[in-house]
Amino acid sequence: MIKNRISFVAGALLASGLCLADDAKVAPKGAAAASAPAAASAARAASPDLVTINDVAYPLSMFELILTEQSQGVQIQNEQQFAQLQQRAFDVLQTLAVASQEAQKRKLQDTPDVTAAIAAATELQRLKVLANAAFRSMAQETKITDDELKQAYDEAKKEPAGTEFKVRHILLKDEAEAKKIIKELEKGADFGELAKKKSVSTTVNTDGGDLGWFNASQKAKPIADAVAQMKPGTYSKEPVKTDYGWEVIQLQETRPMEPPSFDAIKPRIVEFIQRQKLDEAINKLRAAAKVEINEALRGASANAAAPTDAAPAIPAKKDDKK
Repeated sequence: MIKNRISFVAGALLASGLCLADDAKVAPKGAAAASAPAAASAARAASPDLVTINDVAYPLSMFELILTEQSQGVQIQNEQQFAQLQQRAFDVLQTLAVASQEAQKRKLQDTPDVTAAIAAATELQRLKVLANAAFRSMAQETKITDDELKQAYDEAKKEPAGTEFKVRHILLKDEAEAKKIIKELEKGADFGELAKKKSVSTTVNTDGGDLGWFNASQKAKPIADAVAQMKPGTYSKEPVKTDYGWEVIQLQETRPMEPPSFDAIKPRIVEFIQRQKLDEAINKLRAAAKVEINEALRGASANAAAPTDAAPAIPAKKDDKK
Protein backbone atom coordinates (compact mmCIF):
# COMPACT_ATOMS: atom_id res chain seq x y z
CA MET A 1 0.00 0.00 0.00
CA ILE A 2 1.24 3.47 -0.83
CA LYS A 3 0.85 5.88 2.07
CA ASN A 4 1.86 9.51 2.30
CA ARG A 5 3.67 10.24 5.54
CA ILE A 6 4.55 13.55 7.18
CA SER A 7 6.03 14.73 10.44
CA PHE A 8 7.17 18.23 11.32
CA VAL A 9 10.18 19.74 12.99
CA ALA A 10 8.95 20.96 16.36
CA GLY A 11 9.94 24.51 15.46
CA ALA A 12 7.47 24.58 12.60
CA LEU A 13 4.63 24.63 15.11
CA LEU A 14 6.01 27.17 17.58
CA ALA A 15 3.47 29.77 16.48
CA SER A 16 0.55 27.42 17.04
CA GLY A 17 1.52 26.61 20.62
CA LEU A 18 1.45 22.87 19.91
CA CYS A 19 5.10 22.06 20.56
CA LEU A 20 6.23 19.85 23.41
CA ALA A 21 6.46 21.68 26.69
CA ASP A 22 9.92 21.20 28.21
CA ASP A 23 8.50 20.52 31.65
CA ALA A 24 5.23 18.60 31.41
CA LYS A 25 5.46 17.49 27.79
CA VAL A 26 1.70 17.53 27.47
CA ALA A 27 -0.09 18.63 24.32
CA PRO A 28 -2.11 21.73 25.30
CA LYS A 29 -5.86 21.94 24.94
CA GLY A 30 -6.05 25.55 23.82
CA ALA A 31 -6.83 27.22 20.50
CA ALA A 32 -10.59 27.06 21.07
CA ALA A 33 -11.01 30.48 19.52
CA ALA A 34 -9.41 29.26 16.33
CA SER A 35 -12.48 27.13 15.69
CA ALA A 36 -14.73 30.17 15.31
CA PRO A 37 -15.55 30.99 11.68
CA ALA A 38 -14.02 34.47 11.71
CA ALA A 39 -10.84 33.32 13.41
CA ALA A 40 -10.52 30.37 11.04
CA SER A 41 -10.89 32.61 7.99
CA ALA A 42 -8.26 35.01 9.31
CA ALA A 43 -5.93 32.13 10.13
CA ARG A 44 -6.32 30.70 6.65
CA ALA A 45 -5.55 34.04 5.04
CA ALA A 46 -2.40 34.48 7.14
CA SER A 47 -1.23 30.87 7.01
CA PRO A 48 0.97 29.42 4.26
CA ASP A 49 -0.28 26.45 2.33
CA LEU A 50 1.04 23.25 3.87
CA VAL A 51 0.11 20.78 1.15
CA THR A 52 -1.81 20.47 -2.08
CA ILE A 53 -3.89 17.35 -2.68
CA ASN A 54 -5.19 16.82 -6.20
CA ASP A 55 -4.26 20.46 -6.94
CA VAL A 56 -6.28 21.82 -3.98
CA ALA A 57 -4.23 23.73 -1.38
CA TYR A 58 -4.69 23.20 2.37
CA PRO A 59 -3.10 25.69 4.80
CA LEU A 60 -0.87 24.99 7.78
CA SER A 61 -3.53 26.52 10.05
CA MET A 62 -5.97 23.77 9.09
CA PHE A 63 -3.43 21.12 10.03
CA GLU A 64 -2.87 22.92 13.34
CA LEU A 65 -6.61 22.84 14.10
CA ILE A 66 -6.72 19.11 13.46
CA LEU A 67 -3.61 18.60 15.56
CA THR A 68 -5.28 20.53 18.39
CA GLU A 69 -8.33 18.25 18.18
CA GLN A 70 -6.17 15.13 18.10
CA SER A 71 -4.17 16.29 21.13
CA GLN A 72 -7.14 16.82 23.46
CA GLY A 73 -6.27 15.10 26.74
CA VAL A 74 -3.29 13.25 25.23
CA GLN A 75 -0.24 12.88 27.46
CA ILE A 76 2.90 13.27 25.35
CA GLN A 77 5.83 11.51 27.02
CA ASN A 78 8.49 11.86 24.32
CA GLU A 79 9.27 13.22 20.87
CA GLN A 80 8.36 9.96 19.16
CA GLN A 81 4.81 10.13 20.54
CA PHE A 82 4.54 13.75 19.41
CA ALA A 83 5.65 12.76 15.91
CA GLN A 84 3.02 9.99 15.90
CA LEU A 85 0.38 12.52 16.95
CA GLN A 86 1.39 14.80 14.06
CA GLN A 87 1.23 11.86 11.66
CA ARG A 88 -2.32 11.01 12.79
CA ALA A 89 -3.34 14.64 12.30
CA PHE A 90 -1.95 14.68 8.77
CA ASP A 91 -3.68 11.39 7.98
CA VAL A 92 -6.98 12.96 9.12
CA LEU A 93 -6.35 16.02 6.93
CA GLN A 94 -5.65 13.90 3.86
CA THR A 95 -8.71 11.69 4.44
CA LEU A 96 -10.94 14.76 4.84
CA ALA A 97 -9.45 16.26 1.70
CA VAL A 98 -9.92 13.28 -0.60
CA ALA A 99 -13.39 12.46 0.79
CA SER A 100 -14.63 16.05 0.46
CA GLN A 101 -13.29 16.17 -3.10
CA GLU A 102 -15.17 12.95 -3.81
CA ALA A 103 -18.34 14.54 -2.38
CA GLN A 104 -17.97 17.47 -4.77
CA LYS A 105 -17.54 15.10 -7.72
CA ARG A 106 -20.84 13.53 -6.69
CA LYS A 107 -22.49 17.00 -6.47
CA LEU A 108 -23.33 16.32 -2.82
CA GLN A 109 -22.61 19.95 -1.95
CA ASP A 110 -25.79 20.86 -3.85
CA THR A 111 -28.09 18.70 -1.71
CA PRO A 112 -30.26 20.70 0.74
CA ASP A 113 -28.94 19.16 3.96
CA VAL A 114 -25.28 19.48 2.97
CA THR A 115 -25.79 23.03 1.64
CA ALA A 116 -27.35 24.11 4.95
CA ALA A 117 -24.56 22.55 6.97
CA ILE A 118 -21.84 24.15 4.84
CA ALA A 119 -23.35 27.63 5.09
CA ALA A 120 -22.21 28.18 8.69
CA ALA A 121 -19.14 25.98 8.64
CA THR A 122 -15.49 26.91 8.87
CA GLU A 123 -13.26 25.57 6.13
CA LEU A 124 -12.24 22.58 8.25
CA GLN A 125 -15.83 21.95 9.27
CA ARG A 126 -16.78 22.16 5.59
CA LEU A 127 -14.28 19.42 4.81
CA LYS A 128 -15.78 17.27 7.55
CA VAL A 129 -19.34 17.84 6.34
CA LEU A 130 -18.42 16.93 2.78
CA ALA A 131 -16.27 14.00 3.86
CA ASN A 132 -19.09 12.58 6.01
CA ALA A 133 -21.51 13.04 3.13
CA ALA A 134 -19.10 11.09 0.93
CA PHE A 135 -18.76 8.38 3.58
CA ARG A 136 -22.55 7.97 3.73
CA SER A 137 -22.93 8.00 -0.04
CA MET A 138 -20.13 5.51 -0.58
CA ALA A 139 -21.43 3.24 2.20
CA GLN A 140 -24.88 3.16 0.60
CA GLU A 141 -23.27 1.96 -2.62
CA THR A 142 -21.55 -0.92 -0.85
CA LYS A 143 -22.65 -4.30 -2.13
CA ILE A 144 -22.38 -7.18 0.33
CA THR A 145 -22.98 -10.73 -0.86
CA ASP A 146 -24.35 -13.63 1.18
CA ASP A 147 -21.01 -15.38 0.74
CA GLU A 148 -19.19 -12.41 2.29
CA LEU A 149 -21.58 -12.42 5.24
CA LYS A 150 -21.13 -16.15 5.78
CA GLN A 151 -17.36 -15.92 5.48
CA ALA A 152 -17.22 -13.09 8.03
CA TYR A 153 -19.45 -15.05 10.42
CA ASP A 154 -17.32 -18.19 10.04
CA GLU A 155 -14.18 -16.18 10.75
CA ALA A 156 -15.80 -14.63 13.83
CA LYS A 157 -16.71 -18.07 15.16
CA LYS A 158 -13.05 -19.10 15.04
CA GLU A 159 -12.21 -16.46 17.63
CA PRO A 160 -12.39 -17.64 21.25
CA ALA A 161 -15.85 -16.72 22.55
CA GLY A 162 -14.73 -16.71 26.16
CA THR A 163 -15.65 -18.74 29.22
CA GLU A 164 -18.76 -19.01 31.37
CA PHE A 165 -18.57 -19.72 35.07
CA LYS A 166 -21.05 -21.45 37.41
CA VAL A 167 -20.58 -19.89 40.82
CA ARG A 168 -21.94 -19.88 44.37
CA HIS A 169 -21.21 -17.19 46.93
CA ILE A 170 -21.69 -16.26 50.57
CA LEU A 171 -22.22 -12.56 51.29
CA LEU A 172 -21.00 -11.20 54.65
CA LYS A 173 -21.09 -7.79 56.32
CA ASP A 174 -17.37 -7.52 57.04
CA GLU A 175 -14.03 -9.08 56.23
CA ALA A 176 -13.66 -10.74 59.64
CA GLU A 177 -16.89 -12.69 59.17
CA ALA A 178 -15.81 -13.75 55.68
CA LYS A 179 -12.51 -15.05 57.03
CA LYS A 180 -14.40 -17.12 59.61
CA ILE A 181 -16.42 -18.71 56.78
CA ILE A 182 -13.21 -19.58 54.92
CA LYS A 183 -11.84 -21.29 58.04
CA GLU A 184 -15.03 -23.35 58.35
CA LEU A 185 -14.72 -24.38 54.71
CA GLU A 186 -11.13 -25.43 55.36
CA LYS A 187 -12.45 -27.73 58.09
CA GLY A 188 -14.82 -29.39 55.61
CA ALA A 189 -18.06 -27.45 56.05
CA ASP A 190 -20.59 -27.60 53.21
CA PHE A 191 -20.58 -24.41 51.12
CA GLY A 192 -24.31 -24.48 50.34
CA GLU A 193 -25.31 -25.00 53.97
CA LEU A 194 -23.04 -22.18 55.13
CA ALA A 195 -24.58 -19.93 52.49
CA LYS A 196 -28.09 -20.71 53.78
CA LYS A 197 -27.12 -20.10 57.41
CA LYS A 198 -24.58 -17.28 57.26
CA SER A 199 -25.19 -15.18 54.16
CA VAL A 200 -26.77 -11.76 54.72
CA SER A 201 -28.53 -12.06 51.34
CA THR A 202 -32.06 -13.44 51.64
CA THR A 203 -31.83 -14.83 48.11
CA VAL A 204 -28.65 -16.70 48.95
CA ASN A 205 -30.28 -18.07 52.07
CA THR A 206 -32.85 -19.96 50.00
CA ASP A 207 -30.75 -21.24 47.10
CA GLY A 208 -27.42 -22.02 48.71
CA GLY A 209 -25.66 -19.04 47.18
CA ASP A 210 -26.19 -20.09 43.57
CA LEU A 211 -25.32 -17.30 41.10
CA GLY A 212 -25.90 -19.49 38.05
CA TRP A 213 -23.87 -19.23 34.85
CA PHE A 214 -22.28 -15.95 33.78
CA ASN A 215 -19.36 -14.58 31.80
CA ALA A 216 -16.82 -12.07 33.05
CA SER A 217 -18.65 -9.07 31.58
CA GLN A 218 -21.87 -9.87 33.45
CA LYS A 219 -20.57 -9.60 37.00
CA ALA A 220 -18.74 -7.05 39.11
CA LYS A 221 -15.03 -6.92 38.32
CA PRO A 222 -13.85 -8.23 41.74
CA ILE A 223 -15.95 -11.38 41.28
CA ALA A 224 -14.95 -11.84 37.64
CA ASP A 225 -11.28 -11.39 38.50
CA ALA A 226 -11.52 -13.86 41.37
CA VAL A 227 -13.20 -16.69 39.43
CA ALA A 228 -10.79 -16.23 36.51
CA GLN A 229 -7.97 -17.30 38.85
CA MET A 230 -9.80 -20.29 40.33
CA LYS A 231 -10.19 -23.91 39.32
CA PRO A 232 -13.58 -25.69 39.34
CA GLY A 233 -14.41 -27.10 42.75
CA THR A 234 -12.36 -24.53 44.68
CA TYR A 235 -13.35 -21.50 46.77
CA SER A 236 -11.65 -18.15 47.30
CA LYS A 237 -8.92 -18.35 49.94
CA GLU A 238 -9.30 -14.63 50.67
CA PRO A 239 -12.54 -12.63 51.03
CA VAL A 240 -13.57 -10.70 47.92
CA LYS A 241 -14.65 -7.07 48.46
CA THR A 242 -17.62 -5.90 46.38
CA ASP A 243 -20.10 -3.04 46.55
CA TYR A 244 -22.44 -5.31 48.54
CA GLY A 245 -19.99 -6.38 51.23
CA TRP A 246 -17.43 -9.17 51.61
CA GLU A 247 -17.91 -12.38 49.66
CA VAL A 248 -16.61 -15.92 49.70
CA ILE A 249 -16.88 -17.44 46.23
CA GLN A 250 -16.95 -21.02 45.03
CA LEU A 251 -16.35 -21.89 41.38
CA GLN A 252 -18.36 -25.01 40.55
CA GLU A 253 -17.93 -25.44 36.78
CA THR A 254 -16.71 -23.69 33.64
CA ARG A 255 -17.71 -24.08 30.00
CA PRO A 256 -16.84 -22.34 26.71
CA MET A 257 -19.33 -19.70 25.64
CA GLU A 258 -21.46 -20.55 22.64
CA PRO A 259 -21.02 -18.08 19.76
CA PRO A 260 -24.13 -16.03 18.96
CA SER A 261 -26.28 -17.16 16.05
CA PHE A 262 -25.78 -15.66 12.59
CA ASP A 263 -29.15 -13.87 12.71
CA ALA A 264 -28.35 -12.38 16.11
CA ILE A 265 -25.19 -10.64 14.91
CA LYS A 266 -25.96 -10.16 11.22
CA PRO A 267 -26.48 -6.36 11.59
CA ARG A 268 -23.05 -6.06 13.21
CA ILE A 269 -21.46 -8.17 10.46
CA VAL A 270 -23.03 -5.96 7.79
CA GLU A 271 -21.76 -2.84 9.57
CA PHE A 272 -18.28 -4.35 9.90
CA ILE A 273 -18.04 -5.26 6.21
CA GLN A 274 -19.41 -1.85 5.16
CA ARG A 275 -16.78 -0.10 7.26
CA GLN A 276 -14.08 -2.38 5.87
CA LYS A 277 -15.07 -1.67 2.27
CA LEU A 278 -15.37 2.05 2.94
CA ASP A 279 -11.87 2.06 4.44
CA GLU A 280 -10.56 0.32 1.32
CA ALA A 281 -12.29 2.86 -0.95
CA ILE A 282 -10.90 5.82 1.03
CA ASN A 283 -7.41 4.28 1.02
CA LYS A 284 -7.60 4.01 -2.78
CA LEU A 285 -8.53 7.70 -2.99
CA ARG A 286 -5.62 8.57 -0.70
CA ALA A 287 -3.19 6.43 -2.68
CA ALA A 288 -4.28 7.98 -5.97
CA ALA A 289 -4.22 11.56 -4.66
CA LYS A 290 -1.54 13.95 -5.92
CA VAL A 291 0.06 15.27 -2.72
CA GLU A 292 2.51 18.17 -2.91
CA ILE A 293 4.01 19.38 0.35
CA ASN A 294 5.21 22.97 0.52
CA GLU A 295 9.02 22.74 0.31
CA ALA A 296 9.39 26.27 1.67
CA LEU A 297 7.99 25.12 4.98
CA ARG A 298 10.58 22.38 5.10
CA GLY A 299 13.36 24.93 4.94
CA ALA A 300 11.70 27.24 7.44
CA SER A 301 11.23 24.36 9.84
CA ALA A 302 14.83 23.24 9.54
CA ASN A 303 16.02 26.73 10.53
CA ALA A 304 13.58 27.13 13.42
CA ALA A 305 14.90 27.57 16.93
CA ALA A 306 14.09 24.11 18.28
CA PRO A 307 16.16 21.19 19.56
CA THR A 308 17.21 19.27 16.49
CA ASP A 309 17.31 15.92 18.29
CA ALA A 310 13.63 16.33 19.17
CA ALA A 311 12.59 17.19 15.65
CA PRO A 312 11.54 14.64 13.04
CA ALA A 313 11.98 15.97 9.52
CA ILE A 314 9.30 16.72 6.96
CA PRO A 315 9.33 13.77 4.56
CA ALA A 316 10.24 13.79 0.93
CA LYS A 317 7.44 14.19 -1.57
CA LYS A 318 7.80 10.60 -2.69
CA ASP A 319 5.32 8.17 -1.19
CA ASP A 320 6.52 5.46 1.17
CA LYS A 321 5.68 2.03 -0.15
CA LYS A 322 4.56 -0.43 2.46
